Amino acid sequence: MTVPCTALGVLVTLISLTASCVAAQAAPARQPPPHIAGIVLDATTKAPVAGATVAAGDHRVVTGDDGRFTLAAPGGPATLEVAADGYFPLTTPVNAAQAAASDLELRLAPRTGVTDAVVVRGAAIAEVPATRSVEPVEVLRTAGALDNVFRTLNTLPGVSATIEIGGYLTVRGGAPDQNLTVLDGVEVHDPYRLYGLASAFNPETVQRFDLATGGFSAKYGDRLSSMLTIETRDGAETRRMGGSASMSATDANVVVEGSMPKGSWLLTGRRTYYDLVADLVSDQSFPGFTDVQGKASWQWPSSRTLTLFGLSSRQGGEVTLDDDEANVSAYDDTDNDLGWARLGTTLGQHGHAMVVAAFSDTRVLSGFDLSTTDDGRRSNAPGPSTSRRAELTFDTQLRVRDLSLRQETGWAIGRHTLGTGLEVHRLTTQLDFLLTGDRNPNAANGSSLQGGAGLPEDLRSRLEQTRAATWLEGTWTLGDRLSARTGLRLDRVGLTGETLLSPRLSATWGPAASTRVRAAAGLYTQSPGYEKLVQGDYLLDLSDAGARGVRSQQARLASVGLEQDLPGSASVRVEGYYKRFDDVLVGQLETDAARAARLARYDFPAALAASVPATPLITSVPGNDGRGRAYGLDVQVTRLTGGRIRGWASYTWSKADRDIYGRRYPFEYDRRHAATVVSSYRLTRRWELAATARVASGFPRTAPLGLRVAGMEDVTDLDGDGTTDEIVPERDGAGRLVYTADFGGLDNLQRGRLPVFARLDARLTWRTASGRWEAYGEVLNLLNRRNAGVLTPVLEHDPEGDQPRLTERRDQWIPLLPTIGLRFRF
Repeated sequence: MTVPCTALGVLVTLISLTASCVAAQAAPARQPPPHIAGIVLDATTKAPVAGATVAAGDHRVVTGDDGRFTLAAPGGPATLEVAADGYFPLTTPVNAAQAAASDLELRLAPRTGVTDAVVVRGAAIAEVPATRSVEPVEVLRTAGALDNVFRTLNTLPGVSATIEIGGYLTVRGGAPDQNLTVLDGVEVHDPYRLYGLASAFNPETVQRFDLATGGFSAKYGDRLSSMLTIETRDGAETRRMGGSASMSATDANVVVEGSMPKGSWLLTGRRTYYDLVADLVSDQSFPGFTDVQGKASWQWPSSRTLTLFGLSSRQGGEVTLDDDEANVSAYDDTDNDLGWARLGTTLGQHGHAMVVAAFSDTRVLSGFDLSTTDDGRRSNAPGPSTSRRAELTFDTQLRVRDLSLRQETGWAIGRHTLGTGLEVHRLTTQLDFLLTGDRNPNAANGSSLQGGAGLPEDLRSRLEQTRAATWLEGTWTLGDRLSARTGLRLDRVGLTGETLLSPRLSATWGPAASTRVRAAAGLYTQSPGYEKLVQGDYLLDLSDAGARGVRSQQARLASVGLEQDLPGSASVRVEGYYKRFDDVLVGQLETDAARAARLARYDFPAALAASVPATPLITSVPGNDGRGRAYGLDVQVTRLTGGRIRGWASYTWSKADRDIYGRRYPFEYDRRHAATVVSSYRLTRRWELAATARVASGFPRTAPLGLRVAGMEDVTDLDGDGTTDEIVPERDGAGRLVYTADFGGLDNLQRGRLPVFARLDARLTWRTASGRWEAYGEVLNLLNRRNAGVLTPVLEHDPEGDQPRLTERRDQWIPLLPTIGLRFRF
């Protein structure tokens, strides 16, 4: 009953948004306000941008052929919002009284990622379908986002967080490792901080976030599901120095920026602060991070632009917990360094070229020692469990080093464009880990990073490869209403020796000025690599002898959508999609010989033979044995400018499954229904109330079928070689059998479902009239609902039976969590 009620709630929200839009247009006219005049320019070429929309509150105008505009605006402080096809939108505060004294110069950054376009007056631009744009200000103001773009993106249709507390995403039936993140044209291999709680990107320094949930440009590849494009902004060129300072639930940051001869500069630093406070009252070193980012740009009269960028991050901590139930010692030491230099130039009046040389290095050293009581393992003795404690030691070391070079060239040919380019990556990856002790009995997939039984105890793997690609892409304006984008990408994968050709096509048809129909189709590939697998849920040993012959994964995508503008600066979008996955990398089943050797260790009597886990284990040896499909329908209504109400509401129906191990089962993150409302209401000029409400179907899970007798290694050394050889039924001190949950075999994978997910976050914000000061109070999970990230088996004494009673506990959830934040601009 929850899903229909959710759909109804979304429908009511859509109606209310539309009604408020109509009411906004019907409002009586005000007295003529002061006027703001200026010009909109291309930030790269300094050419005037015609047809750009400039808005301040409910007032908006369109720039003329010379890029100039005159706009009626409220007196005092105002916020200008500038948008144009082929450019990233710009949001900037101005003082109307001061702006009236002189013309403003507003510069728009050309889109260099998924939505490059040549602005042609009166033509439908071939923007890629399934691309959602998120303004940095929305990341800062979305309730529950914690200034993390990934927590904002999971409110969009077709996007879900893999766990409630983190930022790892699954997009339209794809795994977390199938998402590409690109910063200023450079691939980012570790876009997360604090295990996904925070992101690597400070919204205060970003011009625009764009998420392509399918059908992205041939300029980018090596991923199957989505691409997040982040364009950082340049420093302010209109003042010598300025900046901002803020404090959120996770960190505090300072941004300083200004102009310099022929260019601008920007410098920012972030640091967690809760660990500093905790250090004063505890001897623990809680996980935290510090990062520093800088950017400088220079421009010459010859239309050349040089940009330098650097980002360095350090994350670490060491925590020890010691009580009657658990003894845990965990540590983390993660370093991330990223830098690039970009040179751009114009080629005559109709062309441009750009080259980027980049370096990135990620180093991770982490692990833990665990000794804990196991609530899912006990005899049926009265009172607390007396079974042995679970012991586990895990140490891992990861390094991903990438030297890359990227070159792009493009020309405008009348009303069309043609672009080409190439990229080369020299990748060095190293993965070492040691896993000893008890394995996780709740991990049904043996290759699970949660301690699956199929993981090797000791892994030492190092890979070096060169990955290269070239592409050719064109946009074609076919009359005033139809445009298309065609692309062809050629990838060379050094690790597998493959040469892969990927055709892509998208088109936009505008039957009316306020209506757009978009469609896309294409082939996408993803090469094997630890730089991707570390963001996934399973470990595959790419250096194992059994991994020889692995191939790149492939996905075929088709989508079609309708977008309609509504009164009051609102729009509605409906889009359907279909994906077909082939050659999916999965862990192979253990061989017959390995299975026979494992079962030979069990010394169970015939009466307990059913408790021996005889089904083949899923191992970490990779193979391209998987196939799959994903399809669905997304609906979104958006209103981000004008009026008191802003935000978006969405609903997604989808289905995703995989064909592996001889059967079809739901994909781990298959979510049939999801509804989200993200809204803000301006109470007064200074007060704003925001809320984020989400309701969604639960993810698939492997549910226990019942109980089985637990096994333990016999302490007797039968052959005198210093090791134990047999696994015997475990018993407690009184000789009673010890039981654990039985998750069955391959036939039981993903047959269950987690409960429905629902959460409400709320935020109240106060701003000064000048907009310089901002303070907010926020509550995550306002209703304190206990969502289930996992259902953990718990065994309890059953006085009426000879076996314990099996129950389940909801874990991995966020409790009601109040936070505060402060932001100051100078």
